[in-house]
Amino acid sequence: MGVLAELGRLSAAEEFFVFLEVPYDIAVVRVARLHILRRMGQYLRGSEEEGAFDGLDEGAIRALCRAHLEQAYQDFVASSPIAERLFKVHRDAVAPKAPPAKPFVPLAALGPVKPLVE
Repeated sequence: MGVLAELGRLSAAEEFFVFLEVPYDIAVVRVARLHILRRMGQYLRGSEEEGAFDGLDEGAIRALCRAHLEQAYQDFVASSPIAERLFKVHRDAVAPKAPPAKPFVPLAALGPVKPLVE
């Protein structure tokens, strides 16, 4: 089974670090596990789109995956999940909010106006 297929079978973040032999601080992984894996996935997709996997043997693919995991991990050692904003909920939390719409009632909706003096 290939490296990419093996990665697809892993579930816990720690399994990725052990499988790719990347040292890690458990405190960082506890806080940012989903973010690290998502960022690694972004890096892998970018490499795949650039054709970086084309013609590589399993050892080179493993090294590339390891480099991407190390890079993703370092992103969150130097930053935080909130600052990196990988997930929509974090992006929405800081997105500028549109000002609330002011209610508008056209004069015609008020009905006919009766004169005060007849």
